[in-house]
Amino acid sequence: MAITIRDNTALRRFELDAEGRIAYSNYTREGHVLTLLHTEVPKALEGRGIGSALVKGILDRARVEGLKIVPRCPFVKGYIERHREYADLLT
Repeated sequence: MAITIRDNTALRRFELDAEGRIAYSNYTREGHVLTLLHTEVPKALEGRGIGSALVKGILDRARVEGLKIVPRCPFVKGYIERHREYADLLT
């Protein structure tokens, strides 16, 4: 199953649809710097890797777009600490 991360610019958040629910991560963007503020996964989807898939998708997209990341969200910060291959994206 392919994971598709959608950038909902109107709400300033990245979204992942799963089983009719939406996991999301709020952000601000200034130039080439993306600040990830808060990540939310619906209770019914917790513990199934949805949040990690969302963050991985965001970080992969940031890399392709040449963006740097400021992880204000504790979940995103923890993900990057566990997946050091994304450390180069940090400002």
